[in-house]
Amino acid sequence: MLKQQYDFILSSRNTLLTYIGSISEQDFLTNNSSFGRGSIRNLLVHICQTYCAWIGERALGIEQEFLPFERYQALHDCQTYFNQVDGYIGLFIEKFKGNELQEMELNRNGEILKVNPLKLFTHVTTHEFHHKGQIMSLSRHLGYIPIDADIIR
Repeated sequence: MLKQQYDFILSSRNTLLTYIGSISEQDFLTNNSSFGRGSIRNLLVHICQTYCAWIGERALGIEQEFLPFERYQALHDCQTYFNQVDGYIGLFIEKFKGNELQEMELNRNGEILKVNPLKLFTHVTTHEFHHKGQIMSLSRHLGYIPIDADIIR
């Protein structure tokens, strides 16, 4: 079930990334203090970093190196980071297949959290959609007309 749901998320994400490809490089990097992380690029990197922290590092035990936003200068750099995320999600789905409701312990900054894989998966995917909405709003502020990137469109 998680695989099917992630396929829906990928379809929505690909629609978003295609749309972002129509945004100028300058606007892609333009900071706007009204939008949390500041720029479309920063929001995309933050989405990936969140997946890598929760899924890659905490759930799968894969050590992560979190690079500064400035290391991602173009959409292609972010797409490469999303490919890494997709690999982690594939490993996560395989590792927890059939045990999606079994509680596990994760370390978050020295605090032990008890969550199940379904809740963790839901956390990271809804986080992505939250920031996708910010990206669409930010693009509107930059003079673009956002497209429909919902799962059902």
